[in-house]
Amino acid sequence: MKFPLYFSRKIAFSKDNKNNLSRVIIFIGRLSVALGIIVSLITVSTGLGSKKAIKERLGDFSGHITVRSTKSNSSYNTSVLDNQGLNIKSIKVFPDVATVQGYAMVTGIMRNEHSFAGIIFKGVGKDFDSLRFKKFLTAGKTPFLNGEGYNNGVVISEKIANDLHLKVNDSIVTVFSKADQKPIYRNFEVVGIYKTDIKMIDDQFVVGDINHVRRILDMKPDEIGGLDVFFKNINNIDEDFPQIEKFIGYKNYAEKATDKYPQINDWIGLFDTNIGIIISIMLLVVIINIIMVLLILIIERTNSIGLLKTLGATNGQIRATFINYTLIIMVPGLLCGNLIGLGLLITQKYTGIIKLNPANYYVSVVPVDLNPWIIISISVGILIISGMALVIPSYLISKISPVKAIKYN
Repeated sequence: MKFPLYFSRKIAFSKDNKNNLSRVIIFIGRLSVALGIIVSLITVSTGLGSKKAIKERLGDFSGHITVRSTKSNSSYNTSVLDNQGLNIKSIKVFPDVATVQGYAMVTGIMRNEHSFAGIIFKGVGKDFDSLRFKKFLTAGKTPFLNGEGYNNGVVISEKIANDLHLKVNDSIVTVFSKADQKPIYRNFEVVGIYKTDIKMIDDQFVVGDINHVRRILDMKPDEIGGLDVFFKNINNIDEDFPQIEKFIGYKNYAEKATDKYPQINDWIGLFDTNIGIIISIMLLVVIINIIMVLLILIIERTNSIGLLKTLGATNGQIRATFINYTLIIMVPGLLCGNLIGLGLLITQKYTGIIKLNPANYYVSVVPVDLNPWIIISISVGILIISGMALVIPSYLISKISPVKAIKYN
């Protein structure tokens, strides 16, 4: 075993540390490391968890990528998807694509004796991914769609249900208007109620049979207004988006889920900034405390440094000894910080004890993403950066004269 590592371990586990100033200093150093780890783990895991949860909710409701006709522009009434250059089969067999579903949308007004609500009726067909949508259901079920006839069952949001005092199996009249034509009335049955916690979705969207939309917008039986493309891994959207664009034709356009709602995209972007700021602050606090620990240990063991120099130890060996000594002191703080931090995160992940206001945060509970690689990287990163930060302060050792140090003793 090399001398610096051997000697640092000897003094780190020496009983002399239990009855002097270094005991308090070591405790402070370990406490700062533990707090740094706890705050960093919570910040990163909840920040990444929030980003992932919001993206998944947006994507799982309306497709990770949506394909629409350029004629639709920003209108919620979809135009017929242009078939020229559109290759739906190639999109479906793309390796990262899980499912593809067609849809068409039209705006309308739901009303009853209690109130009214402006809605966007999203019509889906027999290729509707009901299993993916099931996670949003709070009551009832999704309508059975086989592509034939007209199914009057609809799924409305919890927000719309509360505004109109509706529950499962209730009937509701919906009015659709067309330019220069009389209003079109439809009587729907509420078969399910959903909640995504995304205000822009919950305030407007109703899911039902695409054949109603086709008839209202004078579409042919096989025409659709757009495609919802769902990926196996939502993290692959940015890489796969250009590939999907190759199959949609030049008269259609593709849009990522987060791009539909710029305000949510901006909100998601804030997580990266906040994570970076908090991690930097905690790292700075840890480094300052660890440097303080090193300097006090050097001052306290001045006579030992003088003795080591007298016995022939070089400044480099002594510096390495004290750097190793300080890093060994950090290890219990790292372990305690990880145990406490992970304990809190696991508790939140499986109990959801801490709630949020979805109107402000787009999620109703604090989401947690326990990525083992990130957890390990935080601990290893703090240890490595702290070790590097200790190099310059350790040069104080070279200023200590062996003669004066021993004489002082």
